[in-house]
Amino acid sequence: MIYFLEAAPLEAGKGVIEAAKNGEMDQLIQQAITMGIQAGKSILLAIVIAIIGRYAIKFINKVVARMLERRNVEPTVQSFLKSFINILLVTLLIITVIGTLGVNTTSLAALLASAGLAVGMALSGNMQNLAGGLILLFFKPYKVGDFIEAQGVSGIVNAIQIFHTILTTPDNKVLFIPNGPLSGGTVTNYSRNEIRRVDFTISVEYGTEIEKVKQVTLGLLQSDERILQEPAPFIAVSALAESSVNFTVRVWVNVADYWNVFFGTNERIYSEFNKQGIKFPFPQLQIHQV
Repeated sequence: MIYFLEAAPLEAGKGVIEAAKNGEMDQLIQQAITMGIQAGKSILLAIVIAIIGRYAIKFINKVVARMLERRNVEPTVQSFLKSFINILLVTLLIITVIGTLGVNTTSLAALLASAGLAVGMALSGNMQNLAGGLILLFFKPYKVGDFIEAQGVSGIVNAIQIFHTILTTPDNKVLFIPNGPLSGGTVTNYSRNEIRRVDFTISVEYGTEIEKVKQVTLGLLQSDERILQEPAPFIAVSALAESSVNFTVRVWVNVADYWNVFFGTNERIYSEFNKQGIKFPFPQLQIHQV
């Protein structure tokens, strides 16, 4: 009997401890389930917001593009604004999704601000390109559709984005040129003015009549409707070279006709000079035997 009297309280204490442990375990499991459900809701909501946000951004980009076109905004400004608005909307969507997941966006903003200096130092070139893009947009040294030469390359401007200007070269290559160097360097715009001068150098052999060369050449120039007669064509002897007499010919044309006139006039001069008996020189070396 003594044994049972002493064992009973001990067994009762163990039961209380086990019950308490089981209660804590159930509570932990319940809390885990509740947190899982909340996290699942947050993740699901974030996914929904991300999907809807992507479609919303596409819709807003289309609306902005139509509005800019309807108001006849220059293609250069359109390209820049559409690129800027798209980046801004994507950034806002990312912040919204992160906030939906329960991350404190205020703390995130502070973290980004503290990291901004380091990132800015690393991306100083891109910041320069951004500033260059704003300068190009404001001063407009060129616009979409212009043929320019800069940074050792040339091509037609397809788009002016936040960080880059996109060119298409005459042989159909696509070039991405940073806006920073473009805004601070030399840019040759061949499309800014409506007319452009075409220069030719014609070489004939010694003994050819100067007036005959001028008359034949002027007749060719005046018969070409693409060549402007005001300013008048210019023809003059430019050099007495080792094996030839060189003439400089200068005419003015509309920008769109430049290359057609350049190549076409060279062909016509060659054909007409042969008909008129005007001979072209070739390098000669005279040797006198003593």
